[in-house]
Amino acid sequence: MSIRTRFAPSPTGYLHVGGARTALFSWLYARKHGGKFILRIEDTDLERSSQESVNAILEGMTWLGLEYDEGPFYQTHRFDRYKEVIQQLLAQGDAYYCYCSREELEVLREQQMANKEKPRYNGKCRDGVENPQGERVVRFKNPEQGEVIIDDLVKGRIVVANKELDDLIIARSDGTPTYNLTVVVDDMDMGVTHVIRGDDHVNNTPRQINILKALGAQLPVYAHVPMILGSDGARLSKRHGAVSVMQYRNDGYLPEALLNYLVRLGWSHGDQELFSLEEMVALFELEKVNVSASTFNTEKLLWLNHQYIMNSDPAHVSRHLAWHMGERGIDPTTGPVLADVVKAQRERCKTLVDMAAESEYFYKDFDGYEEKAAKKNFKAGVDDVLQHLLMQFSAIGDWEASGLHQVVLDSAEQLQLNLGKVAQPLRVAVCGSGVSPAIDVTLALLGREKTLNRIERAIGYIKNLENS
Repeated sequence: MSIRTRFAPSPTGYLHVGGARTALFSWLYARKHGGKFILRIEDTDLERSSQESVNAILEGMTWLGLEYDEGPFYQTHRFDRYKEVIQQLLAQGDAYYCYCSREELEVLREQQMANKEKPRYNGKCRDGVENPQGERVVRFKNPEQGEVIIDDLVKGRIVVANKELDDLIIARSDGTPTYNLTVVVDDMDMGVTHVIRGDDHVNNTPRQINILKALGAQLPVYAHVPMILGSDGARLSKRHGAVSVMQYRNDGYLPEALLNYLVRLGWSHGDQELFSLEEMVALFELEKVNVSASTFNTEKLLWLNHQYIMNSDPAHVSRHLAWHMGERGIDPTTGPVLADVVKAQRERCKTLVDMAAESEYFYKDFDGYEEKAAKKNFKAGVDDVLQHLLMQFSAIGDWEASGLHQVVLDSAEQLQLNLGKVAQPLRVAVCGSGVSPAIDVTLALLGREKTLNRIERAIGYIKNLENS
């Protein structure tokens, strides 16, 4: 059997991390078994669906690198097919028209609630209605006997008696199909073999299986993955922080770090924490996904992100860093090669937002000096130290780290100062603050022209302080 999985989000908002994990599990399962991964946009909720949300989903999938083999397919393009299937079910006697009004159904519901019964449709129109009036919907005629058995790859065997299921609506009064009908038709037509989705769909599954059986379709294998919780034990939502995939991009996370974190939410392979995509594909098994819900831990994600920043190919990290530099109005071509900046900053920066902020001085002149750093390091007489360094740097031949480092060492010895009294004022002069990579690396990245100009500027600044 050729494995075919699908990810089927509704475009009513951004791609959230729960959906991204479902997409990842589906993608991994297809890749592991040499199958196909399908993207389907379930946009039949015409009031809430938007093109902006569709774009957000596609952008999120692209950023994560979850490439789909087929699609995206849109349900709004398939209304004729859904109508065809509804007519087929009506003709077979597996569906019927229901003329019960909303008011009538609400009264029924209130009575059942008062009697402590499970609210459900009572089948009034199931065997046909004489002299029907008003609007009508189409209901699926659910079997009244027997049971539905689901051998779920995550939850194990689930058995549901058909008598517990009522006759659900498959077409609204305006003729538009409902979710439980469209998803069945799509899975059937697209040959989906494995349905991997959140466990909030468990209640839908027996109903969908009965519709599939009525259509004579091959049943897919189901795997319902547990939900993701916030730190307070409630379902993950905006109040817990970022839940949009692209917000994590904006906050400076690498896509691989987020994927690595998501795959570990509910799945594990021994004590291993870091997984390459190739390892995820090779090792992932749906049967090893935990049944219980997982708690989202932002601190753990931040740790993972730092590991990826430190250990990934600097050229790869720099491609993502370039976007953040652009967000700060910086053209990376106006300074050092970004991959070299990554090498210099990766030990110190846990996110790309931090790295972009702390690397801005390599590309743009700063307006002023950090007050605390200037007060500590730009004291009377420091202009003479910087003047000495300016002369030494001006005379140097090759502008590279080892030679620059030697100039700083030699200057400290010649001026009879400890290294910190030379390197730290120099750092503030060229960076505007007291924090940077090693001073020789910093100077090498800045280049000759920027370094000399900024030392001259600092000398002038200190002289003005002395004269004021």
